[in-house]
Amino acid sequence: MINGINHITFAITDLERSLDFYVNLLGLRIVGKWDEGAYLLAGNQWIALNVDKERVAEPRGDNTHISFNVLSSDFQRLKEKLESAGVKSFKENSSEGESFYFLDPDGHKLELHYNTLEDRLKWARENNWSSFTLM
Repeated sequence: MINGINHITFAITDLERSLDFYVNLLGLRIVGKWDEGAYLLAGNQWIALNVDKERVAEPRGDNTHISFNVLSSDFQRLKEKLESAGVKSFKENSSEGESFYFLDPDGHKLELHYNTLEDRLKWARENNWSSFTLM
């Protein structure tokens, strides 16, 4: 049985550029590094960066993305920090709570968000999603 997510791996093209982004800009903690990659922590979540010559640094057209949790008190400050650094946004927020959708240097779609699943379920019920059923 699956009991959680073990880690998330991002295929990258430039290790130092990605480390600068994920460590210095987003604030993830580096716990290991080698010539072609690094291991980081986002809270307790393991993030792997692996240099991959096959990586095409173009964002996909769909809504697939990884969302990083932040405290509501930190949301605006981190969003402004990313915008000041020239990070590109890929969509506007249209759901409950504050979200900022942005791209990493290799075109991976990311999000800053601070609400919980419970908040989202409550919002879905209150906003009458036509096909939403709480299980």
